[in-house]
Amino acid sequence: MTDWQKSTSSSQDGGNSVEVSTNGAGLIEIRESDAPDSIVVTTPRKFALWLEGVKRGEFDHFTA
Repeated sequence: MTDWQKSTSSSQDGGNSVEVSTNGAGLIEIRESDAPDSIVVTTPRKFALWLEGVKRGEFDHFTA
């Protein structure tokens, strides 16, 4: 069984959130809690680069 992790701030959206986990092959899996069968798989490096962009605000325009 995969242990999914979600942000502690996910309660602001009624509990629905993006969840992240690692699989047995060491890859990162990403899914939405309200659509758990749709999973995106990426490498730890690509995920780290994406997180850096999020922290810099590069994707803020998607939330406006």
